[in-house]
Amino acid sequence: MTKNKRDLWTSCQKYFRENLENEEYARLFSHVEFETFEIASNTLVLRIPSQYISETIENDDRLYELFRKAIQYTFGMIRLNWHIVMKDQKGSLAFVEPAAPKPDIESNLNRGQTFRTFVEGDSNRLSRSIGLRIAEHPAGTQFNPLFVYGPSGCGKTHLVNAIGNRCKELYPDKRVLYVSAQMFQQQFTQANLNGQFNDFISFYQTIDMLIVDDVQEWMTATKTQNAFFHIFNHLTLNGKRIILVSDRAPVELEGMNKRLLSRFKSGMMAEMEQPNVQLCVDILHNKMARDGVKIPEDVVVFIAQTANNSIRELEGIINSLMAYSVVYNSSIDMKLVERVVQRAVKIDNMPLTVDDVLETVCRFYDVTPNAVKGASRKKELVIPRQIVMYLADKYTNIPAARIGKLIGGRDHSTVLHSINKVRMMIEKDKVFASQVKKVDEMLKVKKS
Repeated sequence: MTKNKRDLWTSCQKYFRENLENEEYARLFSHVEFETFEIASNTLVLRIPSQYISETIENDDRLYELFRKAIQYTFGMIRLNWHIVMKDQKGSLAFVEPAAPKPDIESNLNRGQTFRTFVEGDSNRLSRSIGLRIAEHPAGTQFNPLFVYGPSGCGKTHLVNAIGNRCKELYPDKRVLYVSAQMFQQQFTQANLNGQFNDFISFYQTIDMLIVDDVQEWMTATKTQNAFFHIFNHLTLNGKRIILVSDRAPVELEGMNKRLLSRFKSGMMAEMEQPNVQLCVDILHNKMARDGVKIPEDVVVFIAQTANNSIRELEGIINSLMAYSVVYNSSIDMKLVERVVQRAVKIDNMPLTVDDVLETVCRFYDVTPNAVKGASRKKELVIPRQIVMYLADKYTNIPAARIGKLIGGRDHSTVLHSINKVRMMIEKDKVFASQVKKVDEMLKVKKS
């Protein structure tokens, strides 16, 4: 009886070969083998190397209909059981039988990107809160998947690495994997070329927390999307965590498979925005405290303004500053910062400094910076001094107390008085207003 039933399965395989593309047959149906037919329960048992095979066939209407017709035509109305037998092959991706303890893997996480080094601000508060909850309760089903999106440089990669690191800290046995979308696609392509596609799928189905960065890179990679679709289904059905990162919201992922997009949207979508100047300042203070570095506050503000609302650029600037400081054995001051920043960002993106304002005003009124900073109460020096404070407040966002200190060591109230005085004079005196306007235009030219 078993021999006859095995012959029937051979007929099924012939039918599959005749009605499927060669690639589709080789990838799926060629791996389905006859195991036994249980007469008492009228059940056909088929052996497959991974759950991916059964999930793919059952979730694709076209493939399932073809499979159902072949089975019913040859075997009649029967029950079907899949028997998954995984074989550990030398040179393949590492995986073992589900019942056995799963060995740990290299997580690919950046160990320095933790919640302790992730500075909270208005632009990331919600995402950080949700991420921490997921890290501490990975077995929960809430917020699964977590889809983090936002512009480049807003801290997305730092956040998801912090989630993975915190999870590994609390649950060392969890298999956590961080992978870029590009790396996943390369692994998928290589597995196909080497005939290890099922090993590839089986490996990813053993992950407890899968973090995929830059998923927007899959928008035109249809085969990669299909492979990930089945991995996604398997992991979520088995209570595993998936965290996805993109530079845009799911609705903007043109070309992405609709069924995959629907799953991206089924959990929690957390938007991260570009950091404002205050958050950049806080990040710098945090790094200074960790590294034991001292930087004047006006320099900190200047760096924060220069970073173009990008944490990545901010980190690049501060790392370069520290390197320059060590190599040239110099303190980190405005002169060094301007030198480094000119090499790190576009000149037209650099904010003006108090020295820029002072130099421009002095050039317009034909006076020296030292004279303006001095104690003289002569009108020809008082007016330029007040204009410097007014324009420094306008262009630098440096606190009034710091502006006063840089303009001859004056106090906070003197700066505020000067700013208000200039504003009133602009409204009342057309000649004065015209002079301030010309200096303002000179500064705009200097900035551009």
